Amino acid sequence: MIVDTALWNSLPVPALLLGSDDRISDANSAAELFLNISQRSLRGAPLWDKVTIDAPLEEAFVKAREQRSSLFVNDVDVGSGERPPMQCSILFSPLMGSDGQMLMMISPREMAHRLTQHQATGKAAKSAIGMAEMLAHEIKNPLAGITGAAQLLSMGLSAEDRELTDLIVEESRRIVKLLEQVEQFGNLRPPARRPVNVHDVLDRARQSAAVGFGAHMSFVEDYDPSLPRALIDADQLLQVVLNLVKNACEAGRPGGCVRLRSFYEPSLRVRQPDGTQARLPLQLEIHDDGPGLPPDIAGDVFEPFVSGRENGTGLGLALVSKLVTENGGWISVDSAPGHTVFRISLPRAPEAPPSGEN
Repeated sequence: MIVDTALWNSLPVPALLLGSDDRISDANSAAELFLNISQRSLRGAPLWDKVTIDAPLEEAFVKAREQRSSLFVNDVDVGSGERPPMQCSILFSPLMGSDGQMLMMISPREMAHRLTQHQATGKAAKSAIGMAEMLAHEIKNPLAGITGAAQLLSMGLSAEDRELTDLIVEESRRIVKLLEQVEQFGNLRPPARRPVNVHDVLDRARQSAAVGFGAHMSFVEDYDPSLPRALIDADQLLQVVLNLVKNACEAGRPGGCVRLRSFYEPSLRVRQPDGTQARLPLQLEIHDDGPGLPPDIAGDVFEPFVSGRENGTGLGLALVSKLVTENGGWISVDSAPGHTVFRISLPRAPEAPPSGEN
C-alpha cells in the first residue's frame, strides 16, 4: 500500500500500484474515475483484466520489471470494461525500496488536447462572428419582407398553391432561427454568475426533453447529492444542457437511454487567460447510446460550422463551448459507437460566511 494516502489520492493523473504477480495492489482516486471502477474492485484484480491497452505490452512489461527499469508507451488506447478507450501515454516505473512492485501512471491525451484547442476555437469563432453578424443583420430584414409577402399571397390561392407559399414561410423562419443562433456569438455581455444548484438545471432540461424532443427516450439520473453549488449563469447552463440533451436524444434510437450524471473531481485544474490556475471540481455528464461522432470530425466538434448531421449548422456545440468557457468552465467529449459522453467541468461557488459574520 502507498504510505502517504493523501499524497497518493492527490495525484492528478490515474495511477496504479502493481504487485509482483501483476495484480493491482492499490489505485488512486484519479484511476478510479478514469477507469470507472471502484478502488475496492480494482484492488487484488489482475491488471490485464481491468485495464485494456491496445498494444502488446505484456512482454515488455515483464522485461522492465526484471531489469528494474522504466517503460514508457506513447499514444495508445487505454480503457476498461466500464468505459470506452482514450488515447493516453503510459509510464511503468519500479517502486523504489519495494520487492518487484511497479507504479503505472496513465496520462490521457484528450485533456491536454482540449485545453490547447480552446484558444484556437475562440480565435476561429471570433473570425466568423464579425462576418456572420453583419450578414445576419442584412439578411433578416429582406427575409421579413419575403415572409410577409408570401403570407399575403396565400390568402387568394388554392390549397395546392398555398403549399408553395407555406414552404416559403417555413423556410424563411428556419433561416431566421439560424441567424438568431449566429447572433448569439456576438453577445459580449458577461454572464450573470451566481451560486447555482446544478441538479435543478439538469432536472429542468430533463423535464423539457421528456415531454418534447426526447419523448422517445428514457432518462436516467445519476446525481451526487452532496455536490456543492456551482458558480455559473443558470440560464446559460440550462441552454448548454438543453443543447447537449437534444443532441443525445437525436443520436439515440427510439427506446434508447440518456444518462445525466454529476460527481465531484477535485484534481481538475485549468489555466485561465490571466495565467492563474482555476479549479473545476464539479462535473456534469450527458451520456447517450447512439452511434457516436463521425471519426473525421470527433476532434473538431466544438469548432464553428463543423457538424456531423446532414442538415446541421455546426453552430450548436460551438455556442455551447463559448458559453461554458465564458463561465470559467471546460467542456470535453469522449465518443465511441454506443457510448458518447459530453462532460462539463465547472467552478465551485465560494462558501457563504457563517451567519453573523461580515
